[in-house]
Amino acid sequence: MIIEWDPIEKNQKCKFQSLNGVDTGNSIKNIEVRYMIDSKDYTCRKMDWHINKVADKGATIRVMGGNMKVLVSACITGVNCKYNGKNNVNIRAINFLKDKDVINKANAWAASKDLGKGWKVNPFIIVKPGETVTIAEIDGPGAIQQIWMTPTGNWRFSILRMYWDDEKEPSVECPVGDFFASAFNEYAQLSSLAVCVNPGSAFNCYWKMPFRKKARITLENINNAEEMRLYYQINYTLTEVPEDEGYFHAQFRRSNPTQGSIHTLVDGIKGKGQYVGTYLAWRVNDNCWWGEGEIKFYMDGDKEYPTICGTGTEDYFCGSYNFENQKTHQYQEFTTPYAGMHQVIRPDGLYRAVTAFGLYRWHILDPVRFEKDLKVTIQDLGWRHDGRYNNQKSDISSTTFWYQVEPHAKFPALPSKDDLEIPRW
Repeated sequence: MIIEWDPIEKNQKCKFQSLNGVDTGNSIKNIEVRYMIDSKDYTCRKMDWHINKVADKGATIRVMGGNMKVLVSACITGVNCKYNGKNNVNIRAINFLKDKDVINKANAWAASKDLGKGWKVNPFIIVKPGETVTIAEIDGPGAIQQIWMTPTGNWRFSILRMYWDDEKEPSVECPVGDFFASAFNEYAQLSSLAVCVNPGSAFNCYWKMPFRKKARITLENINNAEEMRLYYQINYTLTEVPEDEGYFHAQFRRSNPTQGSIHTLVDGIKGKGQYVGTYLAWRVNDNCWWGEGEIKFYMDGDKEYPTICGTGTEDYFCGSYNFENQKTHQYQEFTTPYAGMHQVIRPDGLYRAVTAFGLYRWHILDPVRFEKDLKVTIQDLGWRHDGRYNNQKSDISSTTFWYQVEPHAKFPALPSKDDLEIPRW
């Protein structure tokens, strides 16, 4: 049987159950339609349809006029649905239901089925285990100005990559949590100019990301057991890009544990550019103050001695004296526009056995400029009980941010899933 109505798009499918109404001789009115969706029996009542009389089950039912309120769309599978109605026919057949089993076409169909087209039908995407999806592909010239997203699952297992113009190797490759200064898969408020993390687990980035020909952003789910759900928005402008403006880069590295009590944040940068940011996720394996290490910037041919040498880890992140609150004698979290220690994860007496820290420093007003090359390291240094320095073996992850002219040097291989994971119960 063919039911002809207005499903907004032609040639959709309806799984028809039964039709009952009052036979007036030349037409049937006061119709009750029954149909199946996912093995459930639905009835559309309170209809005032006037249709051509049906001679048999193979005949065509034509909508001639009246109003109808569809509770759930019948356009799933079965016979053809076609529009042939006039005279104030008001039918809200929810045409996106034809895509309800197509991933990332109508993911919220069940929630929006009573409202129809244009009512938050697909506000998120699903990334299956092992899948890589493209979340942005923009023709330039232009610049990405803001990114907002709230990914589910383990943030270390979702890999963000960004490609500028026609490059084959990414300029950004980083777990999504670390890119937004959230390595430990736990929410921690962060309020800064470049990155904001807001309740609950809303990631925001304000790094300017210019491109001349094209921008492409992908997200890979390396979790082989769980799919992840992503709500996101990428805001950009189409505009001319100055000839001397550099491209945005971000790179992740992990030392677990550090070798020789040194963690290399980035190495092998070639070309002209400026270093603009550091995020560290630091897990301490000793019961002492852990942050005496110097950060060092080797640039433009530096070998043994760096051009810039810090005085201590907490100093580099714009704190002092062990980040200790002198009243509570506890680590004091803080978040400011340019620097902070926004996250401290404390032992709980059971499985959470080590103290971990999330720290950031944005060189927005004080970029570290280089002409030819750049390498950045930090010492993993604490204290011993007798006042001597302690060469530690901490677990340090870093994400570094910089701008440079292309082409850039190829990044080292990202650690494997097991080497990225921070195990927790």
